[in-house]
Amino acid sequence: MSFTLHGLGVSKGIAIGKVHIIRHDQIEVSEYTLSKHNLEEEVSRFEKALAIARQQLLQIRDKAPKDTAVDIAAIIEAHLLMLDDSLLTRAPIELIHQHQCNAEWALKLQCESLVQIFDKMEDPYLSARKSDVEQVVMRIQRILRGYAETALEPENMANMIILADDLSPADTVLMQHHGILAFITEYGGMTSHTAILARSLGIPAIVGLRRARAYIQSDDILVVDGFQGMILAEPDERSLRYYRMRQREEKRQRAALNKLKNSPTMTRDGTPITLHVNIEFPEDVTAVKRVGGEGIGLYRTEFLFMNRQQPPDEEEHFEAYSRVVRALKGGSVTIRTLDLGADKPIDSRFYDGSVGANPALGLRAIRLCLKNQKLFKPQLRAILRASALGQVRMMIPMVCSFQELVQVHNLMEEIRDELRNKSIKFNSQMPFGVMVEVPAMAICSDLIASYVDFLSIGTNDLIQYTLAIDRGNDAVNYLYDPLHPAVLRLIKMSIDAAVKVDKPISMCGEMASDSRYVRLLLGLGLRYFSVNPEAFLEVKQIINNSDMKGLSQRTNEILQTSSPTEITERLEAINA
Repeated sequence: MSFTLHGLGVSKGIAIGKVHIIRHDQIEVSEYTLSKHNLEEEVSRFEKALAIARQQLLQIRDKAPKDTAVDIAAIIEAHLLMLDDSLLTRAPIELIHQHQCNAEWALKLQCESLVQIFDKMEDPYLSARKSDVEQVVMRIQRILRGYAETALEPENMANMIILADDLSPADTVLMQHHGILAFITEYGGMTSHTAILARSLGIPAIVGLRRARAYIQSDDILVVDGFQGMILAEPDERSLRYYRMRQREEKRQRAALNKLKNSPTMTRDGTPITLHVNIEFPEDVTAVKRVGGEGIGLYRTEFLFMNRQQPPDEEEHFEAYSRVVRALKGGSVTIRTLDLGADKPIDSRFYDGSVGANPALGLRAIRLCLKNQKLFKPQLRAILRASALGQVRMMIPMVCSFQELVQVHNLMEEIRDELRNKSIKFNSQMPFGVMVEVPAMAICSDLIASYVDFLSIGTNDLIQYTLAIDRGNDAVNYLYDPLHPAVLRLIKMSIDAAVKVDKPISMCGEMASDSRYVRLLLGLGLRYFSVNPEAFLEVKQIINNSDMKGLSQRTNEILQTSSPTEITERLEAINA
């Protein structure tokens, strides 16, 4: 009998095939008390397990295919780094001594403590990293209990749909490129490594299908709908015909989108639009080229600071930036200075003091950088040096006052003098811009625009701060609304202020990557978009199929509307 289950679709597409179930048996951990003279022996047993775990991961890394997705390879490296982190090395040993308990129990206590911290994080990417901690802990516990490592046989998974509770990076490295049709997991989120791998390989995936393994058996026939986040088990012939038709249509649409790679981005009536790509890692340049992107509108640099105890030095910054600039071969690269301190916490050793009880409104982004210039100056020097290699622009996040701009300008001038004195090349005319992501900046954009070379609207924070809601809080995140009149008016206000003084203004927030809002943003006057690689061709298609005639008037009518229902109806009319 057919039935459906719903989860979170993290990679679009339709797949039809048999199920292959992977089981990671949970280990039952018991506590037992040790005598004091046995504690050092227990510590030694724990340290030996750490060494074996490290050796296992090194072997998996070494066996990985050369074309392993960079994100997955990075997660393997992150797991290796966790095995060197004091939170998983020293803390359990302290617990063994403190509780006179066995290593498995100490590790369980420490894991629960870390998971609680991750659960409180607002950023979905960081929150999803708790599964990495759990997987590393499970690996160590399996070694402590004497279990052999699970041997996957990926070559037997060709043309199968994989169902698991969750997939470790080690699993995904071993099974990638083996003709798997789709992934389904009971846990995970939009940024879990299952999701990352699926998007990287371009195959459908659904996560968060709780208890799916209780209802589905190996070799069951499934339809996976990554668009709707739904699976259909044991479909009847009529349903199969429908989804096979959907597969053919999807294939046709994908082929049509790929034809746009080399075409200009321009509306039907000839309005040229600049469409760039957002990236997080230097390796993401591959995705930029895959979709035909010519420039990077947002290069996030936080990755350089994550999973480490010491901040990167100037050379590490420069190496990362220069790789991207050289790979773009003349394309524009907008480097955003580090945006840490709120939903992307860093080691407290990176700065003095506390982030405060409400980090989203506290010491984050440019505020943190100006307070701790030892953290900031190496990055500024590296960006200036990279500017000698190509079209580099520098963008400052979360600016809310003119004084902050002056401080950054003064720092830049100081660093330029240092580089000149050392005869180090840089572009003295490197464009300098700010993000519009707090209401104060949007409201004062007419006062600020003259003092910068460009602006870029960050909608994720702008919406959160405008509506005074914590988008990571389940109790209020339903209020997070890109179509709220206040948000739309602030966007319009910012665009108009930039246009008035002839300064380019782009949007690099998630709203620009959402196909529903592309024509609305065109109507508001936006001419520069920067979107994630997955959305690039779809956004380009919408732009190329849009006609600017009448669009401005219709979006102005939305600006005069307060009813959410009416706004939605008018938006649907624009997109029709």
